[in-house]
Amino acid sequence: MSDCRTRCEGGGAVSVRPRLLPWPGPAGQRCYLVSDADSTGYLTKLADEMEAVQLQMGTELIGHAHLMLSDRKADAQELRYLSNRLIEALQDALRIAESRGGRIPTPDEAGSGGSAQADEGRNE
Repeated sequence: MSDCRTRCEGGGAVSVRPRLLPWPGPAGQRCYLVSDADSTGYLTKLADEMEAVQLQMGTELIGHAHLMLSDRKADAQELRYLSNRLIEALQDALRIAESRGGRIPTPDEAGSGGSAQADEGRNE
């Protein structure tokens, strides 16, 4: 099968490529989601919204950083706090980039145009 999707027993197509979620598991481990083919489930929407919030917060943080760095009165403690928040925002952005990059179809998958699913439907 050259497609990144496969049929789930008794259901529709599911992605065989898990999505890295934008939040950690209970013990800090990576969390993944295997969703339905149309990716319209509750957790998919929640992950999309969380990614949007994280990226927006990072954008706002950059604005605060510009202001704080231009303020000569900012002390070491404030700059350290800013640095830690910038690190967190960068980690979020890198995690989102990894997640989205992992969902980009390979040339083989993109070229098949979903023909593997169509072939499966003919064989049932």
